[in-house]
Amino acid sequence: MDPMHDLIRDFPDHLSEALAIGRAAELNKPDDRYTNVVVTGLGGSGIGGRIAAQAVAEEAICPIEVYSNYYLPAYVGKGSLVIACSYSGNTEETLAAMQQALDKGARVVCITSGGTMLDIAKAKGLDHIVIPGGNPPRTMLAYSLTQQFFILKHFGIIKKDFQPSLERAAARLKKDQADISAAGKDLAGKLHGKRAIIYSEAATEAVSIRFRQQLNENSKELCWHHAIPEMNHNELVGWAGGDKGMAITIFRHKDDHPRSQMRMEINKEVFAKYTPHLYEVWSKGDDRLERQIYLVHLGDWASWHLAELNGVDATEIGVINMLKGKLAEVK
Repeated sequence: MDPMHDLIRDFPDHLSEALAIGRAAELNKPDDRYTNVVVTGLGGSGIGGRIAAQAVAEEAICPIEVYSNYYLPAYVGKGSLVIACSYSGNTEETLAAMQQALDKGARVVCITSGGTMLDIAKAKGLDHIVIPGGNPPRTMLAYSLTQQFFILKHFGIIKKDFQPSLERAAARLKKDQADISAAGKDLAGKLHGKRAIIYSEAATEAVSIRFRQQLNENSKELCWHHAIPEMNHNELVGWAGGDKGMAITIFRHKDDHPRSQMRMEINKEVFAKYTPHLYEVWSKGDDRLERQIYLVHLGDWASWHLAELNGVDATEIGVINMLKGKLAEVK
């Protein structure tokens, strides 16, 4: 069995283990107040910040932004909380941004399994949470995502206790694992041989990004995503160039904004003029965070089943390793 299969299967257990790690984490006393939060991370290390930022948007006391680059915005400085997330601890873009944060006097917290980031954190006495290493970063989302919430709670950015939501999510995913995998397999069969396009309400865009990334890395597929209502002001017109070789997945929640739900129904009428391949995936769970995690897990399963249909190795990322190797030759 492909190791990616087992890593996806173990996602609910990862959530439970991540909660235990977060509860045991020893973080220093927060500063009085933070004016902004910036998460710096890329790929599988950065997506947790995007999901967390959207999940807490309605209660966070200050803006939370995710920067996936070598630099940070000019406003970062004293009064900023910077969460540096690199699974390996050696992501060069994240290390560069982390150094900028330190130079600017920001409060820096690290999430990593080791590497240079952990060495720096220990040497400089930075707050840090160590997560299990040795796996593809994208398979360790449960750990990095969960620690984002612990950090935001500890530093006073949010007040709500998120742990019950994550506990329920872990229990639901474990209990319904076979059904979720089957739903992912069904979606993969519908997407097979077509160009995948992913839509959701803007508040779920991070989950759409996660699914796109998983189709890229696991299924070895090119695809794209967009969010509603923004896509109604541009991409909807572009559907004049759509065709039946395209397959649409719409991630939906029962609590999506009523006007966005109206937009989705109208959009479906437009899409149907160009392709019959339109599939809606409704989330399950007691609250928004639990429902987001449900969609993440279903999308992960779909990406693995699509890799099987494509006859590709879901774990292999040789071209990324090649790129990193060439960059390492130039200092």
